[in-house]
Amino acid sequence: MECATYFPQRDRNVIHYHHWREGNLPPNSKCVACKKTCWSSECLAGMRCEWCGVSAHATCYRSLPVECKFGSLREILLPSSCLTIPRLDVPMETILGISRKSTFPARTVSEEWSSSGDSKTEDEERERRSPREKDGRDKDKEDCEIIRVFDGNASLKKRLYRTISVPRNATVQAILEAALKTFHISDDPKNYFVTEASESSLAGERELEESMPVRSQLKTPDGKRPSIFLRYKEQKDSGCIKVYPGGLRVSCGYKNILVNKDTTTEEVILTSLRKFGVEDKDPESFELIEVLLDKGVTERKVERTAKPFQIMVHSRRESLRQNRMTRFYLQQKEDPHGPSISLYVGNLPTGLSQRQYEKILVDIIGKENKWERFDGIYYEYGSLVLIYTIPEIATTVFNILQESTFDDKQILALLLPNIQPHMIPDYVKPLMVFVNVKSGGCQGLDLITSFRKLLNPHQVFNLENGGPLPGLYVFRNIPYYKILVCGGDGTVGWVLSCLDNVGQDAECQSPPMAIVPLGTGNDLARVLRWGPGYTGGEDPLNVLRDVIDAEEIKLDRWTVIFHPNEKEQDETKMAIANDTNSANTTEDPTSIFVMNNYFGIGIDAELCLGFHMAREEKPDKFNSRLHNKGVYLKIGLRKMVNRKICKDLYRNIKVEVDGKAIELPPVEGIVILNILSWGSGANPWGPERDDQFNKPTHYDGNLEIVGVTGVVHMGQIHGGLRNGIRIAQGGHLRITLLCDMPVHVDGEPWIQPAGQVIVLRSALKATMLKKSKNKIKRRNTEPSIFFPENEPLQASSPTEESTGPL
Repeated sequence: MECATYFPQRDRNVIHYHHWREGNLPPNSKCVACKKTCWSSECLAGMRCEWCGVSAHATCYRSLPVECKFGSLREILLPSSCLTIPRLDVPMETILGISRKSTFPARTVSEEWSSSGDSKTEDEERERRSPREKDGRDKDKEDCEIIRVFDGNASLKKRLYRTISVPRNATVQAILEAALKTFHISDDPKNYFVTEASESSLAGERELEESMPVRSQLKTPDGKRPSIFLRYKEQKDSGCIKVYPGGLRVSCGYKNILVNKDTTTEEVILTSLRKFGVEDKDPESFELIEVLLDKGVTERKVERTAKPFQIMVHSRRESLRQNRMTRFYLQQKEDPHGPSISLYVGNLPTGLSQRQYEKILVDIIGKENKWERFDGIYYEYGSLVLIYTIPEIATTVFNILQESTFDDKQILALLLPNIQPHMIPDYVKPLMVFVNVKSGGCQGLDLITSFRKLLNPHQVFNLENGGPLPGLYVFRNIPYYKILVCGGDGTVGWVLSCLDNVGQDAECQSPPMAIVPLGTGNDLARVLRWGPGYTGGEDPLNVLRDVIDAEEIKLDRWTVIFHPNEKEQDETKMAIANDTNSANTTEDPTSIFVMNNYFGIGIDAELCLGFHMAREEKPDKFNSRLHNKGVYLKIGLRKMVNRKICKDLYRNIKVEVDGKAIELPPVEGIVILNILSWGSGANPWGPERDDQFNKPTHYDGNLEIVGVTGVVHMGQIHGGLRNGIRIAQGGHLRITLLCDMPVHVDGEPWIQPAGQVIVLRSALKATMLKKSKNKIKRRNTEPSIFFPENEPLQASSPTEESTGPL
């Protein structure tokens, strides 16, 4: 990680190298050099750069330029050289907010790779076969032996194995080759051997003899399959380990260091520095780190008196698979990323003073773990950012807060990276991605995975982890960036509200925002051409390229003020006084909201309120757009029968537009529109026609008021059969409610007491990204995606050094 992230000694012109990975290529991947297919579903074939995504044959990739240009996403991808990630004893998955918990039961390796099931399942399968197929397969089964293969002592204790199928008369050499193949080991078979696997004979296990039949050598209990160990032939006195340079800027990826049973870690460090050509470096300032790349990245410092050769021997004895994923690399003792560690703390009570927040945190973490300073307090959200300079204390506090609660709420703790804005190239306008995993059809988790593969993982944020604030804090010093919100209209409003509150202190106060529509309605996304809803079939790469090509456009925003009548206020104050026996009854009941899309009073809001209450009652059932719209339909059918609340709405409200009273027609609801999309894509204002009204847009400073006569009328508007009743158009509204009415602002419904409602043009305007209409259809081929045609490939000398993903 450290070789890819920011170093104080680096200048701005950092060269990024391809980070090649072998195998697991997407289907139909083409080699960028020879234009031929280079993927395989049966074995590890082909090379793929984890940064730009270009793929090539194992023989072709060495002829490609060594520098990685990040492909077609280079304009929005945050280069790793701009990131400062302090060295902490915390897994990178935790810093990224990736949870290892799964809603599915955990599967062991034996369940994933073993071809065997229980005897009952095999018997049932045999009964379903035709007689001819049954006889053929039974005969094949009689001629074959299925053997369980363990790759070490640890795998035997955990019962993790893989199976091989070999003829009953197979030689030991054939079994060895099959075992090496199932563990994808391509080394010389002469370096390995197989022994009989038994928990009772680990101390004196017996190697299988080539001269004797294998079946006679394996003692198998009744009803169980024979088991063997795959072992490595250890040389008695010496061996080689690979040592990687870590943060050293050298031209090679690793060096083979010869070690014996007496070689210490300190000697390995000296030899490595000499072989890397940096023997002038002080060996005392380096340490040797053992890294295990299994289910994440686990690091462990190797003591200077330890014997690396013995560590490798023990590792191979425990598990060959894990041993092959173990690396050694040099690391400077002093963290080169600087002393500033940002710890985000959330889920605290809102509206407290700084002193109160300090007292709460000190009581939880202790005075000995106190922070250096506060770097931001978000009073309205009960969140703040603590700055630490000592990694050990920061790690301790992070672990304490993760296990702590306050007022029966789990405290949220996040370790945030720091961005160095001066390292961002001029052509890069980084994209910050917010994903709401609970929106609409719940496709957010798949999008997070896809975007973290295509972009820098540290520019993709899960809104479940603290909402938009952590991401806005990380990007606060970047002079210009873009935002991609994956969610519904409510999620877009959430992000805009956070920008209103904290964006004033940021370098970029109004970053342009694009949308991936995951919600139920997605009206704003429809107006901005991002579509009615993400189905999962769209290529995330194309979504990001559309963001690059999108045009900036302004969006009017409106302040809606709800002020109940004085009589209602007096009754409320008296009720509060009677319940609490308190003399403090001066609280102002006025409510203020910011509207982005539309504001409804009457039947529209009543349906919205019914849906909201149904979702609050059983939230687990609202996991798809189809189900959500079905619930809306059922509620609408019920309201066709029960019309008591909104039947005489036009008699119970008064409307003034720009100071002029408006006479309402007999309607059961009115909708005030800022955008020409309402209720999942309907346009109640209707197409342009010759009347007294101007052509509406979402940036003209005017609102449109339309009326609906009932549920049937709403259904006809949704079906495109009718339009709403055009009532007025203006920039300042005053609405008087003569009785309690259902209302909603951008889909957030409630029952509003009688009083005044004022709608004013807000000083806050949003900058949105509108998808380009004239899109050129791209061929989905990797050469055209990752290498522009005006940049011809030039062969360059291959290098083993690469700056890879974090």
